[in-house]
Amino acid sequence: MKRIYMDHNATTPLREEVLDAMLPYLRSEFGNASSVHSWGIRARRAVEAAREQVAAALGAHPREIIFTGCGTEADNQAIKGVAFAHRKRGDHIITSRIEHKAVLETCEYLEKHGFRVTYLPVDAYGMVNPDDVAEAITDRTILVSVMFANNEVGTIQPVAEIARVCRERDVYFHTDAVQAVGKLPIDVKQLGVDLLSLSAHKFYGPKGVGALYVRRGVKIDPLLHGGHQEWGLRAATENVAGIVGLGKALELRLAEMEAEAQRLTALRERLYHGIVSRIDHVYLNGHPTQRLPGTLSLSFDYIEGEAIILGLDLEGVAVSSGSACTSASLEPSHVLLAMGVHPATAQGSIRFSLGRENTEEDVDYVLEVLPPIIQRLREMSMFSEHSPFPEEAGPRCVRTTKEHVR
Repeated sequence: MKRIYMDHNATTPLREEVLDAMLPYLRSEFGNASSVHSWGIRARRAVEAAREQVAAALGAHPREIIFTGCGTEADNQAIKGVAFAHRKRGDHIITSRIEHKAVLETCEYLEKHGFRVTYLPVDAYGMVNPDDVAEAITDRTILVSVMFANNEVGTIQPVAEIARVCRERDVYFHTDAVQAVGKLPIDVKQLGVDLLSLSAHKFYGPKGVGALYVRRGVKIDPLLHGGHQEWGLRAATENVAGIVGLGKALELRLAEMEAEAQRLTALRERLYHGIVSRIDHVYLNGHPTQRLPGTLSLSFDYIEGEAIILGLDLEGVAVSSGSACTSASLEPSHVLLAMGVHPATAQGSIRFSLGRENTEEDVDYVLEVLPPIIQRLREMSMFSEHSPFPEEAGPRCVRTTKEHVR
């Protein structure tokens, strides 16, 4: 049986070159980067070299990079850090309804501690309107947090426009760029963002390490206390091997990013057009063009996404129903619901996220095995194209049947 991995938005395989770069710091170069002897000095040099790699990739200064344990921690550090550091100035935060749970649940936590949060709507493509951001800002607003690209549907947000609105109103802007770094060109200075989160395992680095860009001059409170590491903003013994892996993975990814984006876009379109030419009652989730190169989210009427995932898994193909952090939930995707997709349609959604090892042969194999799975599941379903569900389900995503109408 073939084994085809198409769930790269959940995590990516560790590159051999990255593992090779990490191995010395898991073996002989095991020093604590805070120690002053030669073992510690060599570890510190490795950490600072990786910091320079990350800074160069983002157009930042090395002093603006804080290493974290993951993207979720970076989001928490950014949002809580700004909120508590600037509480005397204001208590209002703005975010969107389609953010990752790392942002949404952090905002919900702050609401329990006296902060007010505005959750902005999105359009049918999952796009935030910068005008809505401007309208929501008050004299008590201290932070806006809107993701760079959505992990479920791939929609790329107008980050530069939102950053400009925030800058004009003297409000800090954080973007969760966990899905964007390594896939899209990012220059934090040109974009005008104040804080940006990333995670190594989304671009073929190790799990358990991330980073937060904090523009010089932005004051934040530390999330962890107990040591002087990361200039007192992240107290913990550095994960030297992980940090080295993050820097190496990002350096490698940027060298191939443009060509790989073109290749993945072509594969994604081959998969997309192949599916809609073979299967009826399929809907595209997210923006048709302003989308991550390898992300394809589709909804299939009359069946549940989980059943499709299991069917593909039996054929050796790994896909997802959306965010890996919420894939065990039986609730419809909060992202699709925020986009106006009916819950029944949202339940029938799956996400293909392609990566560097995927080929045209992989796509063609999926196009071979997927239609029989859909047909079999629909034959078993209590719904059908003759039931009231399709026409009375209310708002849904972009229609992508053979007629390609909305």
